[in-house]
Amino acid sequence: MTNYTGIQGQNILIVSSDPSDPTEGQIWYNTTSNLLKGYANVVTNAWAAGGALPASKFVATGFGSQTAAIIAGGDSGGSIVGTAFTYNGTSWSPSPSLNTPRAGIMGSSNAPQTAGVVFGGYTTYPNMLTATELWNGTAFTNNPTGLNTARQNGGGAGIQTAAICVGGESPGGATTATELWNGTSWTTSPVSIPSGGPGVRGFGLQTAAIFIKSSSSQSWNGTAFSSAGTQNSPSDNRGVFGTQTAGVAAGVQASPPTGATEIWNGTSWTSNPNSLATSRYGLVGFGTQSSGLGSGGYTGIGYSTSTEEWTGDALAVRTITTS
Repeated sequence: MTNYTGIQGQNILIVSSDPSDPTEGQIWYNTTSNLLKGYANVVTNAWAAGGALPASKFVATGFGSQTAAIIAGGDSGGSIVGTAFTYNGTSWSPSPSLNTPRAGIMGSSNAPQTAGVVFGGYTTYPNMLTATELWNGTAFTNNPTGLNTARQNGGGAGIQTAAICVGGESPGGATTATELWNGTSWTTSPVSIPSGGPGVRGFGLQTAAIFIKSSSSQSWNGTAFSSAGTQNSPSDNRGVFGTQTAGVAAGVQASPPTGATEIWNGTSWTSNPNSLATSRYGLVGFGTQSSGLGSGGYTGIGYSTSTEEWTGDALAVRTITTS
């Protein structure tokens, strides 16, 4: 909803160029373009083509934003790799690799491109890992201590100094174990995620996150899990990003896969009419509900290099017309 607080009763500005920092609800007349304009919420909720990955990646990990992201590890055409690439909003560039090549890797999904943590995964299935590595914007460094439960393909969220790992597959089978990271070491939480096992995906912070798997959506408040509604296209291994109150999930593990996309508003999931152009699952998501990214994945017949950029709803300059 447009917010006119603080600008009610003011005259419409007459300017030769659009204001550089308009206020939501502000209106002005541009004498150069001879147009009446305003600054209001614009809802797009659509995907557009981004720069392709230099190499395919499936069940990799990453963090960052639509204009500054990093993706690392994963399965690349049947080979387990440690390669990493960074995104500048247009294209991907090679970056220093993980110390341990692995797929099914998890990470601090809401960390910035310059500082994150990655953990778990497998080298040769079912050789699962506890190994934890820190990214400082330049290189990955092995952390002396790793996860308490070796696992792959679980859900990760948080930032470099405060992350969370839930679910996944351990050497003994599906696990519901929850672990918390304090920047140095992992602590096993007494609370397990109700629906664990492989294919869990998460976004948000260590104290406020959403985890999805199949038909289950669980909200985490830092102490306990609670039911958070059901996806309209239930699936494991979706590409996800956002915060506990505003997120996106895309891609469905089916035969064949679909690009179905859903929006989370903090209470429920809503199917979005615009799907991924490349149907796939096991992709990595980055960013926020208003500006995100989805890269890699498996199409059902091959491993993908596709990157798609998501535009949700955001404040933008709009031309005011009589229609």
